Amino acid sequence: MERPGPDGVLLLDKPEGFSSTQALARSKRFLAARKAGHTGTLDPFATGLLPLVFGEATKFSRFLIDAAKSYRATLRLGVESSTGDTEGELGPQRPVDVSEAQVDEVLAHFVGAGEQVPPMHSAVRVAGQRLYDLARRGIEVERPARPIEIVSLARHSLAGDRLVLDVTCSKGTYVRTLAADIGRRLGCGAYLVGLKRTRVGPFDLGQAVALATLEAEGVEAARKRLLPLEVLVAELPRLDADETLAWRFGQGQVLDHPGGSDGAEVAVFGPGGRFIGVGRGEPGGRLAPLRLLAGAGEAQIP
Repeated sequence: MERPGPDGVLLLDKPEGFSSTQALARSKRFLAARKAGHTGTLDPFATGLLPLVFGEATKFSRFLIDAAKSYRATLRLGVESSTGDTEGELGPQRPVDVSEAQVDEVLAHFVGAGEQVPPMHSAVRVAGQRLYDLARRGIEVERPARPIEIVSLARHSLAGDRLVLDVTCSKGTYVRTLAADIGRRLGCGAYLVGLKRTRVGPFDLGQAVALATLEAEGVEAARKRLLPLEVLVAELPRLDADETLAWRFGQGQVLDHPGGSDGAEVAVFGPGGRFIGVGRGEPGGRLAPLRLLAGAGEAQIP
């Protein structure tokens, strides 16, 4: 009898040299998972926290995709890269003569809501084509700026031509573009030579497991590391339903939800803390099912 695939969330410490897709594929094969996804791309040269979702958890991955993310970024000052990172061609070197006070003043300029133009070497689609595919053919196109938010941006260290920053930002923010923009504002240029993701939503890198450790432990131990999929909705308002309401919600029926907000999403749990799915508030104090676990409506009314 075929063993069912796992459901849950794995916090992986992605190694350098692996794309997010490669790390996901390797973990999926190792865990014998049927469905899997990741919650935000890390470039191959980047390392750090990459939450992976398996089985039914894939239905709720967007709550981490949409979450703020934190990074430790290392910039080389005095030169620019055509891609903003170590993969590109380097331009001419410039002298670096910046103080910590100058750096801090420049960093403060970027904090808050703003816009960012995606780099050509990115997976963003323009007119149906991936920008990186165009870039590989030597084609550069105009890209519309997209809204982003830099939640916090602080200097960790400055030594010679190396500037290390701690960044917390919204989804869709390209740290290599931010690095290039910081370099231009400092007047010396910069590009990203190191990037480690340290946090995604409520999860910290200290909770993650290295890929080599995961594979060395074996499949059963690796599966025990999976967090329950409801951790993905832990920051949503919670509704604890009795058996009857839980069954109705699992059947796709709209519930009365006095006090709920129109458009607000709510995590719904049945008796015993059994996660059922996510609903969305509707006018008139109603809660409509938005995303349900498989089998959510199988429980019997008492």
